[in-house]
Amino acid sequence: MNEPPVEPDDPVEPPLSGAERGPRLLRAFLAVSLDVRLFLGGIALVALYILDDAFLQPEAGPSRGGHLVSGTVPVAVLVVCAVAYPRLSVRLRAFLALGLGVTFVAAGIAVPVRHALAGQLAGDDFTGLLATIGGLVVAGVGVVALRRSRSERKGRSGLVERSLFGLNVLLVVFWIVLPVVLSFLGTHKGRAHTEVADLGRPYETVTFATSDGLKLSGWYVPSRNGAAVIAFPGRKGPVPHARMLARHGYGVLLFDRRGEGESEGDGNLLGWGGDRDLLAAAAYLDGRPDVRSGRVGGLGLSVGGELMLEAAARTTALRAVVSEGAGIRSVRELLDMPDAGKWIQLPFQATMTAATAVFANRLPPPNLKSLVAEIAPRPVLLIARPQGQGEELNTIYAAAGGATTTLWQIKEGGHTGGLSARPREYERRVVAFFDQALLAPG
Repeated sequence: MNEPPVEPDDPVEPPLSGAERGPRLLRAFLAVSLDVRLFLGGIALVALYILDDAFLQPEAGPSRGGHLVSGTVPVAVLVVCAVAYPRLSVRLRAFLALGLGVTFVAAGIAVPVRHALAGQLAGDDFTGLLATIGGLVVAGVGVVALRRSRSERKGRSGLVERSLFGLNVLLVVFWIVLPVVLSFLGTHKGRAHTEVADLGRPYETVTFATSDGLKLSGWYVPSRNGAAVIAFPGRKGPVPHARMLARHGYGVLLFDRRGEGESEGDGNLLGWGGDRDLLAAAAYLDGRPDVRSGRVGGLGLSVGGELMLEAAARTTALRAVVSEGAGIRSVRELLDMPDAGKWIQLPFQATMTAATAVFANRLPPPNLKSLVAEIAPRPVLLIARPQGQGEELNTIYAAAGGATTTLWQIKEGGHTGGLSARPREYERRVVAFFDQALLAPG
């Protein structure tokens, strides 16, 4: 019996060398449609900027390993978008490209473009400008795709679908695009020049280090009464408060928080991680020869008030704290708001909290409501607008603080405007509070 002929095995193609792989990828890239090529090219420029910002040219101070999340998660999201884009319908392509393009352009205008207009280009600003161009390209692809989609859908059903599409666009803009952009800006703020200030008395330039190895810069007015107060944040906003305290003999420390002015580190406008700055500042004051042991206090405004409460809950070196205008740092504090409007803000704040966690490479800080009670029995003075005016929550924190927490509500003056609204009463109350806490015998 004749055996059936044996079919030869399919030849195994040898693996492609690096030199061969490049041309094949290029041919595959050129084979796709023009809008896909433009989308992928714009995405690549943005990814280049993210990697440069996180790993190649980070801010002075933190290690490159500290940017692992902010460098890999956004790039992973871009890769997913790049893979998905060619497989989407025209309408979904428009939706995706417009959302990403607007996000990239807004971030670019706020950081590298602003630096370019001010003649302060440095570091990753150059790849940031490329990312802005990439954002414009991606947004343009989205506009063209949207026009194509509209021309393909006409009639009554098309009108209904366009209305729903428009509503979805608005929701995505306000619940996803806007909070992501704000989170990026809040963790990539440009550094402002530190100007000379009048603090009412001579001061010296000082530096001190945080527990995570950052060098912070500031000014210090030496103490005449053996006590000192941190006026926070920055070297500009709390200047009137510093002058007020210096008039009464207090030593006053103002300093640039991490990532701002002349201090090292990554910035964070929400203050996440900034409690370490205040812990270092309190330790610095406690070790000065002009400050007696146990006579260090703090006065914080807005985000500074929030961080002052968190730092006081973590160290007994802060013997008395004034917090004015403390409010929301993440979705955790939002849920403590008493009015029903918080549920409308919830998607926005939830996205902003998640995006900030990625860009800042850290989890959200604890809820301030749970921290305030840990400061007792040390005294706390909370200054706030009446409940319902803005998103200040000192009225809620006061209820959680216990018997050693005092609430003072000021109707006029706006956010952190207590000193300008009632200068004499403000000075009398605040100075008396520190006198009792830091100067009284025992």
